[in-house]
Amino acid sequence: MNGLTRAITLPPIFEQLSSLADRVRSRILLALAGRELTVTEICAVLQLPQSTVSRHLKTLADAGWVTSRPDGTRRLYGFTPDELASPARELWSLTVEEVAATPSAQDDARRLAQVLAERRTRSREFFSGAGTRWDHLRDELFGQRFYLLALLGLIDADLTVADLGCGTGRVSEALAPAVRRIVAVDESEAMLAAARERLERFGNVELARAQLEALPIEAGTVRVATLILVLHHLPDPARVLREVARILEPGGRLLVVDALPHERLELHQELGHVWMGFDEPRLGRLLAAAGLRLARFAVLPPEPEAKGPTLFAATAQAALDIHDTPYEGVKT
Repeated sequence: MNGLTRAITLPPIFEQLSSLADRVRSRILLALAGRELTVTEICAVLQLPQSTVSRHLKTLADAGWVTSRPDGTRRLYGFTPDELASPARELWSLTVEEVAATPSAQDDARRLAQVLAERRTRSREFFSGAGTRWDHLRDELFGQRFYLLALLGLIDADLTVADLGCGTGRVSEALAPAVRRIVAVDESEAMLAAARERLERFGNVELARAQLEALPIEAGTVRVATLILVLHHLPDPARVLREVARILEPGGRLLVVDALPHERLELHQELGHVWMGFDEPRLGRLLAAAGLRLARFAVLPPEPEAKGPTLFAATAQAALDIHDTPYEGVKT
């Protein structure tokens, strides 16, 4: 060979056999199987010095058995047997049969249980001390609305929504990432100008200037409609609700958020409120006259800093057929 030594390339299976040939490496994989541990935790499980554990982890990582990722100032190591290719999975299955029953591996399993228990203890200790200030800590870290936005993931992504009396577009802004299409309607050009600026980044929101009594939406094309803090401004709520019923698909839903009956005359005089709130029986009758069935009426807990009257959230449904039950009252 002209005086040169030819390198021998081992087939992958022999490389894998070489990686598992050391009992310590097999014990490390047993501890990591299906979970992630730090080097310190692995040392505690195997009762070995960090230099030894780190050396074996490098060998396993180079061979593709172990993955690692940074987590703050530490690094987590993991092993997922289910993601192994077929030959490696068979080899691992044989290794488990041989190693798992050894006294060393059984001791490792007991110490691993203790390490994981200590994790839970640290978490419990934190929440025991943070119970009274957890809301503040969570809001400080993540904001006050993250969980509400996350709940949008429960909404059917194929919905067409009519945001009626959309104002400056806050409801449409919240819903746009979660649904297929939104038609946002308002009579005020000033409100629509603000909504247009807020919603310009969304390609699935259509803005329309129109009276709610004559919506520019085809009959039976909307799955969900919203009237949020709108009903008390309407001169003729019954007429608007009939128009909502027209655009809803059979079985489509309407969400109404508005004020309970109140005596706040300043709202009537200064903010253009035509109606001083609605109670459940009155709203139910209005909806029934429009062909909608009140399904739920819930009083919303007042927010501490809110200065207005108490609000309710009500859901109504368009008839699936002519035999749908008319309004007979619902439980609050």
